[in-house]
Amino acid sequence: MLTAFARAFKTPDLRKKLLFTLGIIVLYRLGAHIPVPGVSYENVQICVDQASKGNNSLFGLVNMFSGGALLQITIFALGIMPYITASIILQLLTVVIPRLEALKKEGQSGTAKITQYTRYLTVALAILQGTGLVATARSGALFSGCPVADQIVPNQSIFTTIVMVITMTAGTAAVMWLGELITDRGIGNGMSILMFISIAASFPGALWAIKQSGKLADGWIEFITVILIGFVMVGLVVFVEQAQRRVPVQYAKRMIGRRSYGGTSTYIPLKVNQAGVIPVIFASSLLYIPALIVQFSNSTAGWATWIQDHFVKGDHPYYIATYFLLIVFFAFFYVAISFNPEEVADNMKKYGGFIPGIRAGRPTAEYLSYVLNRITWPGSLYLGLIALVPTMALAGFGGANQNFPFGGTSILIIVGVGLETVKQIESQLQQRNYEGFLR
Repeated sequence: MLTAFARAFKTPDLRKKLLFTLGIIVLYRLGAHIPVPGVSYENVQICVDQASKGNNSLFGLVNMFSGGALLQITIFALGIMPYITASIILQLLTVVIPRLEALKKEGQSGTAKITQYTRYLTVALAILQGTGLVATARSGALFSGCPVADQIVPNQSIFTTIVMVITMTAGTAAVMWLGELITDRGIGNGMSILMFISIAASFPGALWAIKQSGKLADGWIEFITVILIGFVMVGLVVFVEQAQRRVPVQYAKRMIGRRSYGGTSTYIPLKVNQAGVIPVIFASSLLYIPALIVQFSNSTAGWATWIQDHFVKGDHPYYIATYFLLIVFFAFFYVAISFNPEEVADNMKKYGGFIPGIRAGRPTAEYLSYVLNRITWPGSLYLGLIALVPTMALAGFGGANQNFPFGGTSILIIVGVGLETVKQIESQLQQRNYEGFLR
């Protein structure tokens, strides 16, 4: 990986792209530290320091995707989370709404139209989430237990609230624009790069917090242990993310005029983790809903007490079992809607392709569905085990919280984005250094 970056810096056009990407990253991190107008910076810092010492992880997932900007209530507080949510919603609606499915099949023009819809939905979600965040900060529920939580927004007038919501929405639109600039003029997928930076920015602070809260050899034993766990997890994630089942496909020869077409052999790559990190995000978001309902209702009824005892603390057996089962369910659900075996079988039949030993048409679709279900089982179990690492860290280290630096969601995204970016750099280097047969 380091060799690829070194070679890229020696290539003039790739060096410009890398420097442009680094410049956008600096702007993004700068915006993550500029407070929203109307927020008391001093009171926010008091509550953030108190929250970092506890295990309050209600907004931990969103705060991680914003690079810590959510709890700081900055102009990039919402980060790229609205865009991620909008992309997932559009992807799910593509299966349900025929118009979106037709646009997807139109190629580049249809994809551009769907991207435009994603932008509109991102702005709408940013307004909704920004309003919720401002309301939560005004009520003091953003930092439960902090003595100055209700003084984070000193001026609670309607005008101040509208300015805060507009600022956060504009910040989300700016983040979306920065991500598209990286995609067009930089290296890699812009949104994935910004997500990578947001998560990686919290690593040093989280690691140092574990060291300070450790008890063995002044915390160095816990610190080194976490580093070793991180290396093992990175190796495991790289191994599984690269694993795939290659279904062989043979194309029959066709004579068109005097020319022969086809007769080639290829394969359909089916990844073991076909769903990526989406099931973990879905499961985490769904488990936040009961805790949010209890927090905003301020109820002391039996059901509220039961939820607080069983579904707020991440180390409870009910929480662990539900989290694991939800990840497995969403893994199968997302694979089912993102990969259509019947469509793949029809396209193969249309171009004269077939799987050796399997008849074209419906038998091919049934075979692909069978293979996909078989490899999704180990993929979903792998996602569940990786996602439970923060919980095991919480049990093993008293100072660890749910935002464990080498947690499931963060390590999956970082390794996935890192591998994809390195592949793109290597492919561009290969194009520039390719020597043909004729010189």
